[in-house]
Amino acid sequence: PPSADLALAVYAVWRAGAVIVVADKGLGVRGMGRALRSARVDHVVATAEGLAAAKAMRLRPPGLRISAGAPYKLLGASLSLADLARAGRDHLDALPEPSGDDECAVVFTSGATGPAKGVVYRHRQLRAQVALIKATYQLTDEDRIVAAFAPFALYGPALGIGSAVPDMDVTAPGTLTAVKLAEAVAAIDGTVVFASPAALRNVLATAEALPVDHRKALSRVRLLMSAGAPVPSALLHRLSGVMPAAQPHTPYGMTEVLPVTDISLAQVDEAGPGDGVCVGRPLPGVDVQVSPLSPLGVADGELTAAPGVLGEIAVHAAHVKDHYDSLWALEQASSRGDGWHRTGDVGHLDDAGRLWVEGRLVHVVATASGVVTPVGVEQRVESLAGVGQAAAVGVGPVGTAQVVVVVVAPGERGPLASLALADAVRQACDVAIAAVLVRDSLPVDIRHQSKIDRQALSRWAAGVLAGAKP
Repeated sequence: PPSADLALAVYAVWRAGAVIVVADKGLGVRGMGRALRSARVDHVVATAEGLAAAKAMRLRPPGLRISAGAPYKLLGASLSLADLARAGRDHLDALPEPSGDDECAVVFTSGATGPAKGVVYRHRQLRAQVALIKATYQLTDEDRIVAAFAPFALYGPALGIGSAVPDMDVTAPGTLTAVKLAEAVAAIDGTVVFASPAALRNVLATAEALPVDHRKALSRVRLLMSAGAPVPSALLHRLSGVMPAAQPHTPYGMTEVLPVTDISLAQVDEAGPGDGVCVGRPLPGVDVQVSPLSPLGVADGELTAAPGVLGEIAVHAAHVKDHYDSLWALEQASSRGDGWHRTGDVGHLDDAGRLWVEGRLVHVVATASGVVTPVGVEQRVESLAGVGQAAAVGVGPVGTAQVVVVVVAPGERGPLASLALADAVRQACDVAIAAVLVRDSLPVDIRHQSKIDRQALSRWAAGVLAGAKP
Protein backbone atom coordinates (compact mmCIF):
# COMPACT_ATOMS: atom_id res chain seq x y z
CA PRO A 1 0.00 0.00 0.00
CA PRO A 2 1.04 3.68 -0.31
CA SER A 3 3.84 4.29 2.18
CA ALA A 4 7.49 5.22 2.54
CA ASP A 5 8.24 1.50 2.08
CA LEU A 6 6.53 1.55 -1.33
CA ALA A 7 8.63 4.50 -2.53
CA LEU A 8 11.77 2.91 -1.09
CA ALA A 9 11.11 -0.42 -2.81
CA VAL A 10 10.31 1.19 -6.18
CA TYR A 11 13.45 3.32 -6.33
CA ALA A 12 15.64 0.52 -4.95
CA VAL A 13 14.43 -1.84 -7.69
CA TRP A 14 15.18 0.82 -10.31
CA ARG A 15 18.63 1.48 -8.84
CA ALA A 16 19.34 -2.24 -9.01
CA GLY A 17 18.51 -2.18 -12.72
CA ALA A 18 15.34 -4.26 -12.45
CA VAL A 19 11.78 -3.57 -13.62
CA ILE A 20 8.87 -2.78 -11.32
CA VAL A 21 5.44 -4.27 -12.02
CA VAL A 22 2.71 -2.14 -10.48
CA ALA A 23 -0.75 -3.68 -10.22
CA ASP A 24 -2.85 -1.79 -7.67
CA LYS A 25 -6.01 -2.84 -5.84
CA GLY A 26 -7.99 -0.58 -8.14
CA LEU A 27 -7.97 -3.45 -10.66
CA GLY A 28 -9.91 -5.69 -8.28
CA VAL A 29 -8.57 -8.99 -6.99
CA ARG A 30 -9.24 -10.96 -10.19
CA GLY A 31 -7.90 -8.20 -12.40
CA MET A 32 -4.79 -7.81 -10.28
CA GLY A 33 -4.07 -11.55 -10.39
CA ARG A 34 -4.54 -11.60 -14.16
CA ALA A 35 -2.24 -8.61 -14.56
CA LEU A 36 0.55 -9.99 -12.38
CA ARG A 37 0.47 -13.39 -14.07
CA SER A 38 0.60 -11.79 -17.51
CA ALA A 39 3.75 -9.85 -16.51
CA ARG A 40 5.52 -13.05 -15.39
CA VAL A 41 7.00 -11.46 -12.27
CA ASP A 42 10.21 -12.92 -10.85
CA HIS A 43 9.96 -11.55 -7.29
CA VAL A 44 7.27 -10.16 -5.00
CA VAL A 45 7.67 -7.35 -2.45
CA ALA A 46 4.59 -6.99 -0.25
CA THR A 47 3.03 -6.55 3.15
CA ALA A 48 1.59 -9.58 4.92
CA GLU A 49 -1.77 -8.85 3.27
CA GLY A 50 -0.11 -8.61 -0.13
CA LEU A 51 1.77 -11.87 0.36
CA ALA A 52 -1.49 -13.58 1.33
CA ALA A 53 -3.19 -12.10 -1.72
CA ALA A 54 -0.37 -13.34 -3.97
CA LYS A 55 -0.84 -16.80 -2.53
CA ALA A 56 -4.61 -16.64 -3.06
CA MET A 57 -4.05 -15.50 -6.65
CA ARG A 58 -1.80 -18.53 -7.19
CA LEU A 59 1.08 -16.29 -8.08
CA ARG A 60 4.18 -18.48 -8.07
CA PRO A 61 7.23 -16.34 -8.84
CA PRO A 62 10.47 -18.26 -9.28
CA GLY A 63 12.43 -15.81 -7.13
CA LEU A 64 12.10 -14.18 -3.72
CA ARG A 65 9.10 -13.15 -1.69
CA ILE A 66 10.16 -10.10 0.32
CA SER A 67 8.13 -8.76 3.21
CA ALA A 68 7.72 -5.05 3.92
CA GLY A 69 7.49 -5.96 7.62
CA ALA A 70 8.81 -8.92 9.56
CA PRO A 71 9.61 -12.06 7.54
CA TYR A 72 6.45 -14.17 7.14
CA LYS A 73 7.78 -17.65 6.45
CA LEU A 74 4.30 -19.16 6.43
CA LEU A 75 3.55 -16.92 3.45
CA GLY A 76 6.82 -17.82 1.75
CA ALA A 77 8.78 -14.68 2.72
CA SER A 78 12.19 -15.40 4.22
CA LEU A 79 13.52 -11.86 3.81
CA SER A 80 12.31 -8.38 4.77
CA LEU A 81 13.13 -4.94 3.39
CA ALA A 82 15.08 -4.29 6.60
CA ASP A 83 17.20 -7.40 5.96
CA LEU A 84 17.98 -6.23 2.46
CA ALA A 85 18.82 -2.71 3.63
CA ARG A 86 21.40 -4.06 6.07
CA ALA A 87 22.87 -6.43 3.50
CA GLY A 88 22.98 -3.99 0.60
CA ARG A 89 24.64 -0.90 2.05
CA ASP A 90 28.13 -1.96 1.02
CA HIS A 91 27.22 -2.85 -2.56
CA LEU A 92 25.59 0.32 -3.94
CA ASP A 93 28.76 1.65 -5.58
CA ALA A 94 29.20 -1.59 -7.50
CA LEU A 95 25.83 -1.20 -9.26
CA PRO A 96 25.94 0.35 -12.74
CA GLU A 97 23.48 3.17 -13.38
CA PRO A 98 20.56 1.97 -15.55
CA SER A 99 20.72 3.35 -19.09
CA GLY A 100 17.92 5.30 -20.73
CA ASP A 101 17.11 2.34 -22.98
CA ASP A 102 16.62 -0.10 -20.10
CA GLU A 103 13.05 -1.09 -19.30
CA CYS A 104 12.00 0.23 -15.92
CA ALA A 105 8.28 -0.32 -15.34
CA VAL A 106 5.17 -2.25 -16.30
CA VAL A 107 2.10 -0.31 -15.23
CA PHE A 108 -1.51 -1.22 -15.92
CA THR A 109 -4.42 0.66 -17.42
CA SER A 110 -7.58 1.01 -15.32
CA GLY A 111 -9.46 -1.71 -17.18
CA ALA A 112 -12.46 0.62 -17.63
CA THR A 113 -13.01 -0.52 -21.25
CA GLY A 114 -11.75 -4.10 -21.05
CA PRO A 115 -9.07 -6.14 -19.26
CA ALA A 116 -6.24 -4.03 -17.82
CA LYS A 117 -3.30 -3.79 -20.22
CA GLY A 118 0.35 -3.84 -19.18
CA VAL A 119 2.22 -0.77 -20.42
CA VAL A 120 6.04 -0.90 -20.60
CA TYR A 121 8.19 2.20 -20.04
CA ARG A 122 11.93 2.67 -20.46
CA HIS A 123 13.97 4.98 -18.23
CA ARG A 124 14.33 7.66 -20.92
CA GLN A 125 10.55 7.82 -21.38
CA LEU A 126 9.97 8.12 -17.64
CA ARG A 127 12.64 10.82 -17.37
CA ALA A 128 11.01 12.76 -20.21
CA GLN A 129 7.66 12.49 -18.45
CA VAL A 130 9.05 13.74 -15.13
CA ALA A 131 10.82 16.66 -16.85
CA LEU A 132 7.60 17.67 -18.63
CA ILE A 133 5.53 17.53 -15.42
CA LYS A 134 8.12 19.59 -13.56
CA ALA A 135 8.26 22.25 -16.28
CA THR A 136 4.51 22.39 -16.91
CA TYR A 137 3.59 23.01 -13.27
CA GLN A 138 6.76 24.95 -12.38
CA LEU A 139 7.55 22.59 -9.49
CA THR A 140 10.48 23.62 -7.29
CA ASP A 141 12.27 22.39 -4.17
CA GLU A 142 9.77 24.44 -2.15
CA ASP A 143 6.81 22.34 -3.29
CA ARG A 144 5.25 19.32 -1.57
CA ILE A 145 2.61 17.14 -3.23
CA VAL A 146 -0.38 15.41 -1.62
CA ALA A 147 -1.67 12.74 -4.01
CA ALA A 148 -5.02 11.04 -3.45
CA PHE A 149 -4.09 8.73 -6.35
CA ALA A 150 -1.26 6.57 -5.00
CA PRO A 151 0.86 6.10 -8.18
CA PHE A 152 1.13 9.88 -8.55
CA ALA A 153 2.78 10.12 -5.10
CA LEU A 154 5.66 8.05 -6.47
CA TYR A 155 6.63 10.97 -8.71
CA GLY A 156 7.73 12.95 -5.63
CA PRO A 157 11.25 11.48 -5.30
CA ALA A 158 11.83 11.71 -9.07
CA LEU A 159 10.78 15.37 -8.95
CA GLY A 160 12.94 15.96 -5.89
CA ILE A 161 10.00 17.02 -3.73
CA GLY A 162 8.25 15.54 -0.70
CA SER A 163 5.00 13.66 -1.21
CA ALA A 164 2.25 12.10 0.87
CA VAL A 165 -0.94 10.10 0.42
CA PRO A 166 -3.94 11.04 2.60
CA ASP A 167 -5.32 8.55 5.13
CA MET A 168 -7.88 6.97 2.80
CA ASP A 169 -8.67 3.85 0.82
CA VAL A 170 -6.91 4.72 -2.44
CA THR A 171 -9.09 2.21 -4.31
CA ALA A 172 -12.18 4.16 -3.20
CA PRO A 173 -11.59 7.85 -4.05
CA GLY A 174 -14.89 8.77 -2.41
CA THR A 175 -13.35 7.97 0.99
CA LEU A 176 -11.22 11.11 0.85
CA THR A 177 -12.70 13.70 3.19
CA ALA A 178 -11.83 17.35 3.56
CA VAL A 179 -10.37 16.66 7.03
CA LYS A 180 -8.16 13.81 5.78
CA LEU A 181 -6.93 15.93 2.88
CA ALA A 182 -6.18 18.86 5.20
CA GLU A 183 -4.31 16.59 7.62
CA ALA A 184 -2.06 15.31 4.82
CA VAL A 185 -1.45 18.86 3.55
CA ALA A 186 -0.60 20.06 7.06
CA ALA A 187 1.71 17.10 7.72
CA ILE A 188 4.11 18.00 4.89
CA ASP A 189 3.25 21.69 4.29
CA GLY A 190 1.70 20.65 1.01
CA THR A 191 1.49 23.12 -1.86
CA VAL A 192 0.15 20.80 -4.60
CA VAL A 193 -2.87 18.47 -4.49
CA PHE A 194 -3.73 15.76 -7.03
CA ALA A 195 -7.11 13.99 -6.81
CA SER A 196 -9.74 12.46 -9.06
CA PRO A 197 -13.13 14.15 -9.56
CA ALA A 198 -14.82 11.55 -7.34
CA ALA A 199 -12.40 12.33 -4.49
CA LEU A 200 -12.89 16.08 -4.89
CA ARG A 201 -16.68 15.72 -4.80
CA ASN A 202 -16.45 14.13 -1.37
CA VAL A 203 -13.95 16.75 -0.19
CA LEU A 204 -16.50 19.39 -1.12
CA ALA A 205 -19.35 17.46 0.50
CA THR A 206 -17.45 17.20 3.82
CA ALA A 207 -15.85 20.66 3.86
CA GLU A 208 -18.29 22.12 6.39
CA ALA A 209 -16.69 19.99 9.12
CA LEU A 210 -13.25 21.57 8.62
CA PRO A 211 -11.73 23.15 11.77
CA VAL A 212 -10.07 26.57 11.42
CA ASP A 213 -6.49 25.22 11.45
CA HIS A 214 -7.36 22.73 8.71
CA ARG A 215 -8.77 25.53 6.57
CA LYS A 216 -5.51 27.44 7.04
CA ALA A 217 -3.52 24.43 5.82
CA LEU A 218 -5.64 24.10 2.68
CA SER A 219 -5.43 27.84 2.04
CA ARG A 220 -1.68 27.42 1.40
CA VAL A 221 -2.19 25.01 -1.52
CA ARG A 222 -1.15 26.80 -4.74
CA LEU A 223 -2.01 24.14 -7.34
CA LEU A 224 -4.90 21.69 -7.60
CA MET A 225 -4.73 18.98 -10.29
CA SER A 226 -7.56 16.62 -11.16
CA ALA A 227 -7.65 13.93 -13.83
CA GLY A 228 -8.88 10.41 -14.56
CA ALA A 229 -12.22 11.50 -16.06
CA PRO A 230 -13.88 14.70 -17.28
CA VAL A 231 -13.75 17.29 -14.49
CA PRO A 232 -16.81 19.59 -14.28
CA SER A 233 -15.80 23.25 -14.14
CA ALA A 234 -18.61 23.88 -11.65
CA LEU A 235 -16.91 21.46 -9.23
CA LEU A 236 -13.58 23.29 -9.55
CA HIS A 237 -15.26 26.67 -9.02
CA ARG A 238 -16.92 25.44 -5.82
CA LEU A 239 -13.61 24.06 -4.53
CA SER A 240 -12.22 27.60 -4.46
CA GLY A 241 -14.05 27.95 -1.16
CA VAL A 242 -11.96 25.09 0.26
CA MET A 243 -8.60 25.92 -1.39
CA PRO A 244 -8.90 29.65 -2.17
CA ALA A 245 -5.29 30.14 -3.31
CA ALA A 246 -5.12 27.01 -5.49
CA GLN A 247 -5.11 27.35 -9.27
CA PRO A 248 -7.12 24.41 -10.65
CA HIS A 249 -5.63 22.51 -13.61
CA THR A 250 -6.94 19.45 -15.43
CA PRO A 251 -4.18 17.57 -17.30
CA TYR A 252 -5.29 15.16 -20.00
CA GLY A 253 -3.55 11.90 -20.69
CA MET A 254 -3.69 8.19 -20.05
CA THR A 255 -1.51 5.38 -18.70
CA GLU A 256 0.22 5.17 -22.08
CA VAL A 257 1.17 8.87 -22.20
CA LEU A 258 0.69 11.48 -19.47
CA PRO A 259 0.41 14.43 -19.70
CA VAL A 260 -0.71 15.25 -23.25
CA THR A 261 -2.42 18.59 -22.72
CA ASP A 262 -3.20 20.85 -19.76
CA ILE A 263 -5.77 23.54 -19.08
CA SER A 264 -6.47 25.84 -16.16
CA LEU A 265 -9.95 26.65 -14.87
CA ALA A 266 -9.61 30.19 -16.23
CA GLN A 267 -8.84 28.75 -19.67
CA VAL A 268 -11.84 26.40 -19.42
CA ASP A 269 -14.06 29.41 -18.73
CA GLU A 270 -12.47 31.25 -21.65
CA ALA A 271 -13.15 28.33 -24.02
CA GLY A 272 -16.81 28.20 -22.96
CA PRO A 273 -19.24 25.36 -23.68
CA GLY A 274 -18.63 23.10 -26.65
CA ASP A 275 -19.09 19.59 -27.96
CA GLY A 276 -17.10 17.64 -25.39
CA VAL A 277 -14.60 18.59 -22.70
CA CYS A 278 -11.92 21.16 -23.54
CA VAL A 279 -8.60 19.80 -22.26
CA GLY A 280 -6.35 22.56 -23.58
CA ARG A 281 -3.46 22.81 -26.00
CA PRO A 282 -0.77 20.14 -26.47
CA LEU A 283 2.21 20.63 -24.15
CA PRO A 284 5.69 21.47 -25.47
CA GLY A 285 7.14 18.51 -27.37
CA VAL A 286 3.71 16.86 -27.75
CA ASP A 287 2.00 16.56 -31.14
CA VAL A 288 -1.73 15.78 -31.29
CA GLN A 289 -3.71 14.87 -34.42
CA VAL A 290 -6.92 12.94 -35.14
CA SER A 291 -7.84 10.07 -37.45
CA PRO A 292 -11.29 10.90 -38.94
CA LEU A 293 -14.16 8.48 -38.27
CA SER A 294 -16.07 6.59 -40.94
CA PRO A 295 -19.91 6.48 -40.84
CA LEU A 296 -19.58 3.19 -38.93
CA GLY A 297 -17.38 4.76 -36.25
CA VAL A 298 -14.08 3.31 -37.51
CA ALA A 299 -10.98 5.53 -37.19
CA ASP A 300 -9.50 4.76 -40.60
CA GLY A 301 -8.70 8.24 -41.92
CA GLU A 302 -5.27 9.82 -42.38
CA LEU A 303 -4.01 11.79 -39.39
CA THR A 304 -4.84 15.49 -39.50
CA ALA A 305 -4.58 18.58 -37.32
CA ALA A 306 -7.34 20.41 -39.20
CA PRO A 307 -9.80 22.13 -36.85
CA GLY A 308 -13.30 20.74 -36.43
CA VAL A 309 -12.54 17.21 -37.65
CA LEU A 310 -13.98 14.49 -35.41
CA GLY A 311 -11.71 11.49 -35.05
CA GLU A 312 -9.64 9.23 -32.83
CA ILE A 313 -6.97 11.20 -30.96
CA ALA A 314 -3.36 10.21 -31.72
CA VAL A 315 -0.30 11.43 -29.80
CA HIS A 316 3.42 11.66 -30.58
CA ALA A 317 5.84 12.57 -27.77
CA ALA A 318 9.10 11.53 -26.12
CA HIS A 319 7.23 10.17 -23.08
CA VAL A 320 4.81 7.87 -24.94
CA LYS A 321 5.05 4.29 -23.60
CA ASP A 322 7.46 1.91 -25.27
CA HIS A 323 5.02 -0.95 -25.93
CA TYR A 324 2.26 -3.07 -24.44
CA ASP A 325 3.55 -6.03 -22.46
CA SER A 326 2.88 -9.40 -24.16
CA LEU A 327 0.13 -7.88 -26.33
CA TRP A 328 1.62 -7.85 -29.81
CA ALA A 329 -1.65 -7.58 -31.73
CA LEU A 330 -2.84 -4.68 -29.54
CA GLU A 331 0.52 -2.93 -29.95
CA GLN A 332 0.18 -3.17 -33.73
CA ALA A 333 -3.44 -2.00 -33.70
CA SER A 334 -2.78 0.97 -31.38
CA SER A 335 0.25 2.32 -33.24
CA ARG A 336 0.51 4.52 -36.29
CA GLY A 337 3.74 4.97 -38.23
CA ASP A 338 6.69 6.91 -36.79
CA GLY A 339 5.81 6.49 -33.13
CA TRP A 340 2.20 7.74 -33.05
CA HIS A 341 0.01 6.24 -30.30
CA ARG A 342 -3.72 5.80 -30.91
CA THR A 343 -5.34 6.77 -27.61
CA GLY A 344 -8.78 5.21 -28.09
CA ASP A 345 -10.34 8.59 -27.26
CA VAL A 346 -12.30 10.61 -29.80
CA GLY A 347 -12.48 14.36 -30.16
CA HIS A 348 -11.48 17.35 -32.27
CA LEU A 349 -9.13 20.32 -32.37
CA ASP A 350 -10.64 23.80 -32.51
CA ASP A 351 -9.47 26.92 -34.37
CA ALA A 352 -7.32 27.93 -31.37
CA GLY A 353 -5.48 24.59 -31.34
CA ARG A 354 -7.30 23.34 -28.24
CA LEU A 355 -8.26 19.68 -27.94
CA TRP A 356 -11.85 18.71 -27.12
CA VAL A 357 -12.46 15.13 -25.90
CA GLU A 358 -15.87 13.68 -26.80
CA GLY A 359 -15.61 10.14 -25.39
CA ARG A 360 -14.05 6.77 -26.08
CA LEU A 361 -13.92 5.24 -29.55
CA VAL A 362 -15.65 2.07 -28.30
CA HIS A 363 -18.51 4.24 -26.97
CA VAL A 364 -19.23 6.05 -30.25
CA VAL A 365 -22.78 5.31 -31.43
CA ALA A 366 -23.03 4.65 -35.19
CA THR A 367 -26.62 5.58 -36.10
CA ALA A 368 -28.32 5.60 -39.50
CA SER A 369 -27.81 9.37 -39.67
CA GLY A 370 -24.14 9.41 -38.59
CA VAL A 371 -21.89 8.91 -35.58
CA VAL A 372 -22.81 10.30 -32.17
CA THR A 373 -20.22 10.85 -29.44
CA PRO A 374 -21.47 10.57 -25.84
CA VAL A 375 -19.87 13.40 -23.84
CA GLY A 376 -21.60 16.34 -25.55
CA VAL A 377 -25.01 14.68 -25.17
CA GLU A 378 -24.29 13.94 -21.51
CA GLN A 379 -23.20 17.51 -20.79
CA ARG A 380 -26.43 18.92 -22.20
CA VAL A 381 -28.57 16.46 -20.23
CA GLU A 382 -26.68 17.10 -16.99
CA SER A 383 -27.45 20.81 -17.33
CA LEU A 384 -31.14 20.03 -16.73
CA ALA A 385 -32.56 20.67 -13.26
CA GLY A 386 -33.05 17.45 -11.33
CA VAL A 387 -30.49 15.40 -13.30
CA GLY A 388 -27.42 14.33 -11.33
CA GLN A 389 -25.57 12.23 -13.90
CA ALA A 390 -26.19 11.09 -17.45
CA ALA A 391 -24.75 8.57 -19.89
CA ALA A 392 -25.46 8.30 -23.62
CA VAL A 393 -25.17 4.78 -25.01
CA GLY A 394 -26.05 2.90 -28.18
CA VAL A 395 -28.52 0.04 -28.48
CA GLY A 396 -28.79 -2.02 -31.64
CA PRO A 397 -26.57 -2.96 -34.61
CA VAL A 398 -23.67 -0.77 -35.71
CA GLY A 399 -24.89 1.58 -38.42
CA THR A 400 -28.49 1.58 -37.25
CA ALA A 401 -27.94 1.91 -33.50
CA GLN A 402 -30.31 4.03 -31.40
CA VAL A 403 -29.15 6.55 -28.82
CA VAL A 404 -30.44 5.86 -25.31
CA VAL A 405 -29.82 8.25 -22.42
CA VAL A 406 -29.53 6.81 -18.89
CA VAL A 407 -29.87 9.32 -16.05
CA VAL A 408 -29.59 9.48 -12.29
CA ALA A 409 -32.49 11.69 -11.25
CA PRO A 410 -33.73 11.74 -7.63
CA GLY A 411 -37.50 11.48 -7.51
CA GLU A 412 -37.77 9.37 -10.66
CA ARG A 413 -38.83 5.78 -10.06
CA GLY A 414 -37.56 4.22 -13.31
CA PRO A 415 -36.46 2.30 -15.20
CA LEU A 416 -38.47 4.38 -17.71
CA ALA A 417 -38.23 8.12 -17.20
CA SER A 418 -41.39 10.14 -16.73
CA LEU A 419 -42.79 11.83 -19.81
CA ALA A 420 -41.78 15.24 -18.49
CA LEU A 421 -38.15 14.21 -17.97
CA ALA A 422 -37.97 12.35 -21.29
CA ASP A 423 -39.31 15.41 -23.13
CA ALA A 424 -36.81 17.68 -21.36
CA VAL A 425 -33.92 15.39 -22.29
CA ARG A 426 -34.97 15.26 -25.95
CA GLN A 427 -35.33 19.04 -26.11
CA ALA A 428 -31.85 19.50 -24.60
CA CYS A 429 -30.15 17.31 -27.20
CA ASP A 430 -29.48 17.91 -30.87
CA VAL A 431 -29.63 14.19 -31.73
CA ALA A 432 -32.54 11.76 -31.85
CA ILE A 433 -33.05 10.01 -28.50
CA ALA A 434 -34.85 6.65 -28.67
CA ALA A 435 -35.45 6.30 -24.93
CA VAL A 436 -34.63 7.84 -21.55
CA LEU A 437 -34.01 5.40 -18.70
CA VAL A 438 -33.42 5.97 -14.98
CA ARG A 439 -31.05 4.26 -12.54
CA ASP A 440 -30.04 4.89 -8.93
CA SER A 441 -26.38 5.09 -9.97
CA LEU A 442 -24.11 4.61 -12.97
CA PRO A 443 -21.41 1.90 -13.05
CA VAL A 444 -17.90 3.36 -12.89
CA ASP A 445 -14.31 2.08 -12.89
CA ILE A 446 -12.77 0.91 -9.60
CA ARG A 447 -9.57 2.96 -9.78
CA HIS A 448 -10.94 6.48 -10.29
CA GLN A 449 -14.68 5.88 -9.68
CA SER A 450 -15.24 8.48 -12.37
CA LYS A 451 -15.14 6.70 -15.73
CA ILE A 452 -18.63 5.54 -16.69
CA ASP A 453 -18.86 1.95 -17.96
CA ARG A 454 -21.03 2.76 -20.97
CA GLN A 455 -20.70 -0.74 -22.41
CA ALA A 456 -22.30 -2.22 -19.28
CA LEU A 457 -25.02 0.43 -19.44
CA SER A 458 -25.64 -0.37 -23.11
CA ARG A 459 -26.22 -4.04 -22.27
CA TRP A 460 -28.51 -3.08 -19.39
CA ALA A 461 -30.51 -0.64 -21.53
CA ALA A 462 -30.90 -3.21 -24.30
CA GLY A 463 -32.27 -5.67 -21.77
CA VAL A 464 -34.74 -3.18 -20.29
CA LEU A 465 -36.02 -2.11 -23.71
CA ALA A 466 -36.41 -5.78 -24.71
CA GLY A 467 -38.65 -6.34 -21.69
CA ALA A 468 -36.19 -7.91 -19.27
CA LYS A 469 -36.87 -7.44 -15.58
CA PRO A 470 -34.81 -4.38 -14.47
